[in-house]
Amino acid sequence: MPHPYVLLSAAVSLDGYLDDTGPERLLLSGPADFDRVDEVRASADAILVGAGTIRADNPRLLVNSPERRAGRVARGRPEYPLKVTVSGSGDLDPAARFWHTGGEKVLYTTDEGAERARAHGLAADVVPLGPELDWRRLLEHLHAVRGVRRLMVEGGGRIHTQLLTQGLADELQLVLAPLFVGDPDAPRLFGPGTYQGGRLRLLETRAVGDVVLMRYEPTAPGTGALPSAADHHWLALACDLAALCPPSGTAFSVGAVVVAADGTELARGHSREAGDPVVHAEEAALAKVDPTDPRLTTATVYSSLEPCARRASRPAPCARLILDAGVRRVVTAWREPDTFVPGADGSGVLAGGGATVVVLPEHEGRAQAPNGHLIGR
Repeated sequence: MPHPYVLLSAAVSLDGYLDDTGPERLLLSGPADFDRVDEVRASADAILVGAGTIRADNPRLLVNSPERRAGRVARGRPEYPLKVTVSGSGDLDPAARFWHTGGEKVLYTTDEGAERARAHGLAADVVPLGPELDWRRLLEHLHAVRGVRRLMVEGGGRIHTQLLTQGLADELQLVLAPLFVGDPDAPRLFGPGTYQGGRLRLLETRAVGDVVLMRYEPTAPGTGALPSAADHHWLALACDLAALCPPSGTAFSVGAVVVAADGTELARGHSREAGDPVVHAEEAALAKVDPTDPRLTTATVYSSLEPCARRASRPAPCARLILDAGVRRVVTAWREPDTFVPGADGSGVLAGGGATVVVLPEHEGRAQAPNGHLIGR
């Protein structure tokens, strides 16, 4: 099921700490960055912090600017974003400021934690997720039940670590403060875990007062049937490539990208590329990759339309080309309709060859856009 766009926001010292061990919270940012964070909060549908952050910092998590709150209301949104916290135990102080400022609040917890939270009388909607916390289920609930499309996560480090290592973070906004902490007992931003291999993509860097904002996007594909946030980014690119196709009344416009397991783009292509009237997107992309490249066996092919199972213009359909290249994971937005090939089932061919096919239908409209004249024929 669809998830919100998950934005992780944090400020750290030059040596990677979120705070020191003193009795007062260490202020890593200055006024200019606090105002920037307020702007990001105002753009979000919900703001999430972990139970540890509530206990340690007692935050209010408000949009402070009256103008930004008024702008939200003018756009038909609540004055404040939904406030969200997560606690396995449900053992939280009902007097904390989190519960008594701003708009609506929701606590995600375990079945056992829900009983404890309700006994505390917390001023929040309490949602049990089962015997253990499940981030995918939490995000699905926020999207489907609460209508959250953009989620800002402000910590702490354990929450950020879990979302990144599970491939659920769409963006990291990291502010680097010009100071050192140096205390090994102080909390760090990220803990140990299985992070993506390779490099994240830098989206932006800029000075905000005396700190530096860096925005990064994860690039590593998911594994197996579980989609990662990066799967959505790459599939969106494939849909954008479909819009570059020369128009046709007899073939779909499709875009494709081949991505290694560490998030390295190996190749991209689109239908009717380079003046070839019959080349398909996956075919065009795979032709640009050395067939002996060992990364193909763990790569993912992103295609805006399900790879074809049958075609008249070439000896091998795209589903077979993908399998012959050694690729065993395909992510697509749209199953091929019967417009040109009745009973098309490229996913079946791929699955029969041992590949995993992941369909992300939330991108279907974007994939169909350059094919509007063909749909329903």
